[in-house]
Amino acid sequence: MEDRATKIELRKNSRVQMSIIPGHYATSHSHVNYYVDLTSVKTGLKTAKEAAKELGSQFSATHVDTIICLEGTDILGAFLAEHLSQAGINVDEDISLVTPETNSNNQLIFRDNVQKKIWGKRILLLISSASTGKSINRAVECLQYYSGELVGIGAIFSAIKAIHGMEVRSLFTEADIPNYINVLPADCPMCRSGRKVDALINSFGYSKL
Repeated sequence: MEDRATKIELRKNSRVQMSIIPGHYATSHSHVNYYVDLTSVKTGLKTAKEAAKELGSQFSATHVDTIICLEGTDILGAFLAEHLSQAGINVDEDISLVTPETNSNNQLIFRDNVQKKIWGKRILLLISSASTGKSINRAVECLQYYSGELVGIGAIFSAIKAIHGMEVRSLFTEADIPNYINVLPADCPMCRSGRKVDALINSFGYSKL
């Protein structure tokens, strides 16, 4: 699969890149025709720092107390907190970073010792990829339970523009991927044509079939 990969550079900063691999892929709730590989942004020190700077510029006027990091965005989140605390409305503020757990019912939870970082706090939700919005919905439900105030949603890649009346601000969008398809399995044109699924994908990566 990797030999089919194409690198896509961020238009504003060529040092920030993602890779896309064409094919037929299944997520837990949809089928897509590209695997969007965000590994370099989520794991690379220099790339994450550059990405945080670009994403942070979109939240310079947003007052943030806590960043909730989902889908392996912890490194990006740390650099994002640093950037926000150095510019804009959050100058010199101490921004917390929290990653929720998932319980046996697949619900997001926060342990007692970190709930104080959520209750009554202004929350920036950071996610690696937003394709259908279901992961964001689950996180928003969690925030509502813990009385956190959602003030922003950031993503490395997003195929949706807004959710819950709030803009999803991302580095890359579906406009960066030619002929991007994201559909329910029952509506998948690749399935109807008899094309087999190449791999199962989630926020951790892919597993070939």
